[in-house]
Amino acid sequence: MTDASIPLTLPDDAEPIEHWRFRRLCTVLMQASPEHLEPREPLLIAAGIKDLYGYPYLAAAANALLDLWEQGWRIVLAKKRPALLPPEVEQNREREKQRIRRQEVISRNSQLSLASVQAFVRSMEMPHQHLGKLVSIFDLMRDGRDLARALEQADSAEDAIRPYIQIVDGSVDKHTGFRLHDIWRYFRHTWSNAYATVPGRSMEILIRDSAAPHHPVIGLAALSSAVVQIAQRDEWIGWATESFLKYIDKHPSDRVARWLLDRIDAQLSEIYTSDLICDGVLQPHDLQSCPPSVISALREDAKREHKRHQQATLKNIRQMERASWRDRAESPLFRSKRSAALAELIEIAGDVRSHLLLEPTAQNLTEALSNTATRKRIGRLVRHARGERVGTVIADLTVCGAIAPYNALAAGKLVGALAVSPTVVQAYKERYDRPSEIASAMAGREVVRESRLAFIGTTSLYSTGSSQYNRLFWPAEIWGGSEHDKSGFHELGRSKSFGTAHFSAPTIEAFVRLAVIVESPVRVNSVFGEGVSPRLRKVRIGLAALGWPANELLRHGRERIVYGVPLVSNLLDYSLGIDSDPDYLFDIEQADSEERIADWWFQRWASMRASRPEILDAIRANTLIRPVRHGARVVLPESPADSPDGGT
Repeated sequence: MTDASIPLTLPDDAEPIEHWRFRRLCTVLMQASPEHLEPREPLLIAAGIKDLYGYPYLAAAANALLDLWEQGWRIVLAKKRPALLPPEVEQNREREKQRIRRQEVISRNSQLSLASVQAFVRSMEMPHQHLGKLVSIFDLMRDGRDLARALEQADSAEDAIRPYIQIVDGSVDKHTGFRLHDIWRYFRHTWSNAYATVPGRSMEILIRDSAAPHHPVIGLAALSSAVVQIAQRDEWIGWATESFLKYIDKHPSDRVARWLLDRIDAQLSEIYTSDLICDGVLQPHDLQSCPPSVISALREDAKREHKRHQQATLKNIRQMERASWRDRAESPLFRSKRSAALAELIEIAGDVRSHLLLEPTAQNLTEALSNTATRKRIGRLVRHARGERVGTVIADLTVCGAIAPYNALAAGKLVGALAVSPTVVQAYKERYDRPSEIASAMAGREVVRESRLAFIGTTSLYSTGSSQYNRLFWPAEIWGGSEHDKSGFHELGRSKSFGTAHFSAPTIEAFVRLAVIVESPVRVNSVFGEGVSPRLRKVRIGLAALGWPANELLRHGRERIVYGVPLVSNLLDYSLGIDSDPDYLFDIEQADSEERIADWWFQRWASMRASRPEILDAIRANTLIRPVRHGARVVLPESPADSPDGGT
């Protein structure tokens, strides 16, 4: 067997029965075919496993193994012992799409099988009284026959479809009485991948159609906090550390030298220090003199406070989320973060200031960069600046697509364009022009981070391409930009296939339980501020408790195409904070941006499709007569969409 195989064993601390049953499960899976998936219970029973809860090692290992097997990993024999082989990427484009779609549908159907999800879906489909009429979620789906008729008779785009943006908040839809978030969530469940909330900033968007009663939903979008590091995006922007250092090697300037000093001062000023001074860990003058002796004291304090945080009860940790900024700053979690951050900043400041403080010039910057140690510290300062701004001036388009019957008209491209429009950029600024949770807890006072977006990124579901984002460009002048420019989605490269999407909720739960039982030194409380991606950290500690290699098992075998939409002309300088204001490529306050892009989309994409008989037939197939046969309806695994009562 090749070196790519990963041995499958349990730790020595596992009970003998757990070892035996796990090996038996490996044998069962080697003989079974994941092409036609069956419920897990028969596979577990065939391996002699009836109770997982009583065997924590077996529970974590069996759940993880079944997840991987269902996602196309193969169990083989290597040196007469069970081992895992990662899935192979299909060279055939269509087969590769089918492979990934199959992986996603497994997770999606598992979610739709949950009693709570099924109850939610049925409650949305159940008619209720609103303004004297019976309405349900079906009233927010446009009947395909009506849309096809409107398209055939339309003299202009607005005669058939009149799209507009609706930002999801805590309010209620005036047409149906549903909460806007519930409308968004219902239609999100029609996607081929499972619905999940994301930490940090998140703004959900509905695209509605005012050309029909009840203003049916055309599609969905969501902007979320950007992934901290995507190599292809960071290189394209130019703020990847080495790329930026090479850039200022070639283009040193007084301006960048001053910016580096300003970054040091700004970061130091945003770290609360009163308790550290009172406890003798830090002296007031240390922030200016930057003595090396204080660095070790701060790092020891960080370790000590991190241990206190790990030992605290979850109740006390949760209570701290409602405390004042100063009390949060003095909590073990944020004191640990503050001490660690100060230790690094003081180390950086002492070195960089020695080169630039007296005269921040291009020449002195060049000399500083020629020193290997100083260059590394300037690189760390750039990483800090990028880390601060990546979650504020950059967002990820994590949900974007159209629902039936509009999807037959390439309305996904309309949703994509509207999701990066001036209307959405303005709404994002208004929503997040407020104190930052982590920055304020680090400073012990309110700190408002930047909320004017400069860039929106996204990825394709498939490595073979994305029909939704492919060739999605429009004249910049539509939104008040230059008549010679285009706006849209640039292809930036392909991402590495790394993440946790292939591990299910039961597996995560088993990982966390095992980590507690084996007294893992790392605990994940899913508290905002603990660190990036609680889910990723839970998977890592679970795999570590099993003794399985996390880096190899987190490679899920899917590459994705990375896309980006630049919104400003000064992308690099504004993204890093060198420029204080964004120079937008469009009129940020344009009032009719939705109408303009809708008209462009209709002329460029929809009208051509609407002229094809087979497209109109596909649109007409989405009917709201009983039994409801509509592509925008959530199909529950146990309740086919063509059930006799139509789900009402």
